[in-house]
Amino acid sequence: MATDIKGPGIFLAQFACDAAPFNSFEAITKWAGKLGYKGVQVPTWDGRMIDLKKAAESKTYCDELKGIAKQNGVEITELSTHLQGHLVAIHPAYDEAVDAFAPPQVHGNPKARQAWACEQVKLAAKASKNMGLKTHVSFSGALAWPFLYPWPPRAPGVVEEAFKELGKRWTPLLDAMKDNGVKVGFELHPGEDTFDGATFEMFLAETGNHESCGINYDPSHFLLQQMDYVEFIHIYHERIFAFHVKDAEFNPNGRQGVYSGFQNWTNRAGRFRSLGDGQVDFSAIFSALAQHNYDSWAVLEWECCLKDAAQGAKEGAPFIESHIIKTTAKAFDDFAAGNKDTGKARRMLGLE
Repeated sequence: MATDIKGPGIFLAQFACDAAPFNSFEAITKWAGKLGYKGVQVPTWDGRMIDLKKAAESKTYCDELKGIAKQNGVEITELSTHLQGHLVAIHPAYDEAVDAFAPPQVHGNPKARQAWACEQVKLAAKASKNMGLKTHVSFSGALAWPFLYPWPPRAPGVVEEAFKELGKRWTPLLDAMKDNGVKVGFELHPGEDTFDGATFEMFLAETGNHESCGINYDPSHFLLQQMDYVEFIHIYHERIFAFHVKDAEFNPNGRQGVYSGFQNWTNRAGRFRSLGDGQVDFSAIFSALAQHNYDSWAVLEWECCLKDAAQGAKEGAPFIESHIIKTTAKAFDDFAAGNKDTGKARRMLGLE
């Protein structure tokens, strides 16, 4: 049966701040609704948007949030634990850099920080159930990322041990998601150990091919790795549970390529762009997703090194709306088709 993609949605993480109308869930959902968005993806680490612990404990509170969203013309698409998920597995080289993702009481204490992050993911599972959500989005974290480039040569087994540990840490969290009827879409993102199809397969295997382990598809990260992001859909469509609509461009030159020479975002060969300003072929992507009956949300994750966020958000809703394909219920040439006749078919084949 043909299904349609839902949208447009918008990820609130890049917009939430202390300035109105971005400083409360009620105000930001009203803003999103007026721009034409039908759904909002909620960053659970931002207390201005949601009290995650309360959401995990109280269906009444979740119903109140859903009511606020509905009143403003949107619904909650998914909850996000991107920052907390990243903290489930951190290489020590990044300890100080990522402390900012966690509350002060666990700073400088990697084990306590990891325990806090795991508890956050479990709370998100319960909160998702209380909100009636079937999908969640997150990051996997990274232990092997500093060893991405094999020089100096990697010690035998280091990558295998990293993914074994990653699977060990995430399997109970995925179990918690499953127990609450939720599937997780991991955003395959450089900086995470799961950043492409090959690494996702390695991770999936270490979770025992867990049914709740899937992908938050974001083509921008694949374009910047020079991957075939449409073929990716044909390969992994059964595991694509969520979709970030984000654009990017890659313009290599005589000075830099994929690694972009430690340059800032504006001067990188590979950089994120507002929807329609980059090189991602969204017509091909929406067609491939429609072909495989993807029926979840298309959510704008706005990031751009040049354009103002307000302009990007305003342009994002109609851009996504124009790309969503309403799938057909009948073949385009059925006007010329005849009724099924087995005898006629066999005669046409010369079998009778």
